[in-house]
Amino acid sequence: MEMNKASTIGSLVHGVNIIDVVAQSDNPLKFTEIQELTGISKSNLYKYLNTLTQLDLLYRDAKQGHYSLGYKFLEYGNAAMKNNDITSKLSSYFKEISNLTNMTSSLSVWLNDTPVITNIWNTNYGLNIGAQIGTKLPLLSAAGKVHAAYANREEVFNWIDQEQTKNPAFPVEEFQKELLEIRETHVAFAKEPLTKHVSSLSLPILDYKNELVAACTIIGFSEQVPKDKSSEIVQQVVEINTEMSRAFGYKG
Repeated sequence: MEMNKASTIGSLVHGVNIIDVVAQSDNPLKFTEIQELTGISKSNLYKYLNTLTQLDLLYRDAKQGHYSLGYKFLEYGNAAMKNNDITSKLSSYFKEISNLTNMTSSLSVWLNDTPVITNIWNTNYGLNIGAQIGTKLPLLSAAGKVHAAYANREEVFNWIDQEQTKNPAFPVEEFQKELLEIRETHVAFAKEPLTKHVSSLSLPILDYKNELVAACTIIGFSEQVPKDKSSEIVQQVVEINTEMSRAFGYKG
């Protein structure tokens, strides 16, 4: 990642780089290994390691002299988990999307063996979207396509196979091409997947590993819902959705 040197503290960047090197290693590292991986001079590296160890960000084994992550990261990890509630983190973004589009927005996550709607933000209470909180989403819904496009676990692949098996005429090749396009454009579209006259578009909320956290879906009457990414309203939603992903460390 490129950084603006004029607005960053170089020593802090070096310190974090050292932590990254230690964190990414499968085994504790020797001083010489850290120096080789970071390129920091021996005299400066000693000061960095001594400081990080005193702050409990690194742990130095007294016998071997090897470095590993310190216990402080257990504290930070637990704090991050407590603050990682998806709904509370993203609610304001979904409200913004609903107000911007004047359509309903929903959040869906993977639960057990299927994607499920966990929250709905509704600006059009007269619209029957054909779903409610707890609804299991089909593969050909916009959110279902997003979950399929970013599948990386056996249970997700099993769900895709099961959904396809339900329809003997399922267009497998065409669908695979659509999933590739979704990964490229970060937008999925579906025409009336659950209810007649109601269509949707969905976007992936990604994390720092470029893996799917949840799907953000906009639902409205078919004539209201944009049909492709070039739409100005879709571009605005994409920007908001990217901010949601950044809340989970996404760098794309």
